Amino acid sequence: MIRLLLADDQALVRGALAALLGLEPDLEVVAEVGRGDEVVDAVRRSTPDVALLDVEMPGMDGISVAAQVRAEFPALRILMVTTFGRPGYLRRAIDAGADGFVVKDTPARELADAVRRVHMGLRVVDPALATETLTAGTSPLTAREREVLAAAADGSTASVIARRLHLSDGTVRNHLSAAIGKTGTRTRAEAVRAAERLGWL
Repeated sequence: MIRLLLADDQALVRGALAALLGLEPDLEVVAEVGRGDEVVDAVRRSTPDVALLDVEMPGMDGISVAAQVRAEFPALRILMVTTFGRPGYLRRAIDAGADGFVVKDTPARELADAVRRVHMGLRVVDPALATETLTAGTSPLTAREREVLAAAADGSTASVIARRLHLSDGTVRNHLSAAIGKTGTRTRAEAVRAAERLGWL
């Protein structure tokens, strides 16, 4: 049996995935969580073989969870399952240690097959998303530019962002200006939207 952990903040989706995957004779769902910051404890308690992680969860996003799980449980296989097939998400997830990336509208039989292939040590990536990722290229944003742009998503001023991130106002403005230029937009709000659409944030 392949032991599975499901992490998704939408209870209905999580329950449907558990029910569908539980119908497979060689798959067993041993843990379900609704928050990213609950995953590590659930892995310790249930010792799954494969973790299916949603990208967007409260507490901690799935990509950050993947990096944490990979560092602490190197033998655990990780399959990202998300509604949002954004090219930047795929690249960031693979960089964080994910073994596969599929979208939630993948048919149940294909999802079960993806779990088996990841469990065998193979890399599984949604083909349409892989093509889009190659076309979009890598994120041009530096880690600091991404951090500053993410902090600007709530409309905070440069001064507020500077205090929050312990930077000078000028440094924040420089990073925002660079992010605007790299996303080909005109305002910080447009830059945030463009970066989110591409999965760079």
